[in-house]
Amino acid sequence: MVAFVKPQNNGLERIAPLASLPVFFDLKGKSVLIAGGSDGAAWKAELLAAAGAEVHVFCPADELCEAFREQLDQFVHHDAFWRAAYFKSFALAVGDCETEEEARCFHDHAKAAGVPVNVIDKPTFCEFKFGSIVNRSPVVIGISTDGAAPILGQAIRRRIETLLPQSLKSWAQLAQAIRAHVTDALSSVQRRNFWERFVDRAFADKEPDADTVPGLIADADRIRSNVSAGGHVTLVGAGPGDAELLTLKAVRALQAADVILFDDLVSGEVLELARREAKRMLVGKRGGRESCRQEDINATMLAYAKAGKRVVRLKSGDPMIFGRAGEEIAHLDRENIPVDVIPGITAASAMASYLGISLTHRDHAHSVRFITGHSRHGGLPADVDWASVADPHTTAVFYMGGRTAPLIADRLIAEGLQPSTPTVIMSNVSRTTQREWRGSLISLAVGMEEIGYENPVLIAVGGAVSARRGVIADAGDFAGALVQAAGFH
Repeated sequence: MVAFVKPQNNGLERIAPLASLPVFFDLKGKSVLIAGGSDGAAWKAELLAAAGAEVHVFCPADELCEAFREQLDQFVHHDAFWRAAYFKSFALAVGDCETEEEARCFHDHAKAAGVPVNVIDKPTFCEFKFGSIVNRSPVVIGISTDGAAPILGQAIRRRIETLLPQSLKSWAQLAQAIRAHVTDALSSVQRRNFWERFVDRAFADKEPDADTVPGLIADADRIRSNVSAGGHVTLVGAGPGDAELLTLKAVRALQAADVILFDDLVSGEVLELARREAKRMLVGKRGGRESCRQEDINATMLAYAKAGKRVVRLKSGDPMIFGRAGEEIAHLDRENIPVDVIPGITAASAMASYLGISLTHRDHAHSVRFITGHSRHGGLPADVDWASVADPHTTAVFYMGGRTAPLIADRLIAEGLQPSTPTVIMSNVSRTTQREWRGSLISLAVGMEEIGYENPVLIAVGGAVSARRGVIADAGDFAGALVQAAGFH
């Protein structure tokens, strides 16, 4: 009997609040109303026409701007002002109104007719908004700042434009053309595999050519021939918390997942990057708190993989460092379930980067050690060579050692490490709630009292920890000298 992990509520929202709902209107062959002849109205008219709408422009000819006159043959021009009776004939209404009174009148008449309405540059009278657009049609990306910062929206659009190859348009058109054939030929699991390979090809930044279709047919044949193929498990490193520290490969795995089993320490920002339709299950393991049993996690991964699902086991930091990845891989191997690993940034590396220190600074350390701070029974691990850890030329980083910090300090000092050895405690590494304490080894217990025990901590001990202090002090002296020279006090 399979013991499934019960989903837990860890306070993370599946979808964060939205200022507005992005939707896409199919306007092909539909009539829309544009009232006004300004440059803004002309741009909206051109945009609507590009979406396939029949655009009716209501404006006296002598009030049309030059942009409208140059492309008037694309629209149906009515040499008159709009009237309330017109709205019932249109799918959308866009008005360029000079006064609040006119805007309110235009809005109210459109709404009374049941027509979605937008009044240019007057958000109060807009039921829908136009955002910045990235056009790789049939791929269309809309960007909205809810009217708060249009320039920001344009900057985001420029950034996305540089990331998406122009060839994406051709690949999307090819996908449209073959979609029905793929649906008929492949099962749901096989289709997912096919489209994943299709996406890999599309983002190679190369236009589809004469060799593309035979290659896709070969992909489909390989997938179809392996009819008994089950699911797959990927162990993904979520890093210390900052979503920007994820690898591109990790993001792609999250976007392709059917099921995500995530640790208690995985941040909400990381989960925001996952595929919306994926089933998410919290399988947290925290000291002193209710936790999922490893056996249940293994059974859950196995059950979903055997059901043909793409399972992502999302672990904070790096899966291969204190993440019990070895146990999970061995369990899946015994059941012949394909499994691979996507590494993540381990917390010690992130800590060193945020502190600006090298854990193997050649003037202070010739090695670095990552050590678990507690045993299965809560005390110090008995099978650690504490004498070598106390080597003054080693940087020691303790994971999960908050509650054993006093014991760690006592043991290292007893093994000969100087009580004055520089020590750092950092909690919630890379997150907005990150905190740090600097001191000496003898004061480690005091530092833990200041940092607290509620959040995960790292403890780093060794001369390399303080290697940058002289640089920072010199920078402070230099800044002070400048201030003094400038005559500020």
